[in-house]
Amino acid sequence: MAIASGANTNFDRLRFVAERAEVGEHREAVLAVTIPEERGSFRRFCKALGGRNITEFNYRMSDPRVAHLFVGVTVHDRGEAGRIVRALRRAGFGTLDLSDDEVAKGHMRHMIGGHAAPAQRELLYRFEFPERPGALMKFLTAMNPGWNISLFNYRNLGADYGSILVGIQVPPADKRTFRSFLAKLGYPSFDESRNPAYRLFLA
Repeated sequence: MAIASGANTNFDRLRFVAERAEVGEHREAVLAVTIPEERGSFRRFCKALGGRNITEFNYRMSDPRVAHLFVGVTVHDRGEAGRIVRALRRAGFGTLDLSDDEVAKGHMRHMIGGHAAPAQRELLYRFEFPERPGALMKFLTAMNPGWNISLFNYRNLGADYGSILVGIQVPPADKRTFRSFLAKLGYPSFDESRNPAYRLFLA
């Protein structure tokens, strides 16, 4: 048996179709969430999600008072999306459901970022997280509470592991402690602090 496919169908197009199918069938909620720009907020936000699967997370430090997150979450139906929104609001996080917003789905999810003057002493690391529940919480729990996450980018692509890009503000005196944190965490990690694209667009 032979399968014929049009030349305009490639992996990029298939990824687009898969993303739209998830949202269109109400299996993914796309949310804009505002949290305080303070240590521990990211962890409180993940706890408020109640162990649900995060499909996408985009954040870049920009305001010294609040942080705006672009988040995708796996849901079973539209009703669950509403319950997530209410739970986040009860936890004190301003939340907007963008699941039906074409600009957000088609453009904004790929445009989160920019230069961030407040992100001083930022180290940029790329991690390979295992795609299993609790992997992100393990990372957040192991991290020194005195360090601040200034950038976070993640998208679930259906592989055994997810590629995560994280900016972490680490004081120079904590460099040795940071290396111990990486070793204890056990996830493959790569220092991207001198990456030319990062220095051009985000640093």
